[in-house]
Amino acid sequence: MEEFSCPRIYSCCNCRCHVSDHDDIISKCFQGRNGRAYLVANVVNVSVGPKEDRHLMTGMHTVADIHCFQCQEVLGWKYEKAFEESQKYKEGKFILEKAKVMKENW
Repeated sequence: MEEFSCPRIYSCCNCRCHVSDHDDIISKCFQGRNGRAYLVANVVNVSVGPKEDRHLMTGMHTVADIHCFQCQEVLGWKYEKAFEESQKYKEGKFILEKAKVMKENW
């Protein structure tokens, strides 16, 4: 399991496995399945599920759910492809649902 050198991290709310560094947050103004979500540049200790096309609030995207490597909790998704040019900046980035992660060492 990868550990962070930065003290402010996000962990899985179910098992407290570290999943992201606070410095990797791009935006806190996103919407997930369960409410507010973060757009992040990098995650660790997750597995990526199969790709599927989903119609989201900002249009059609190819996404893959991300699961906690330790407990398999669905934490959000990875943007694989954006069909609209204005949404291409999301490709390769991740959504972490606020309800599925907890802050550690704040």
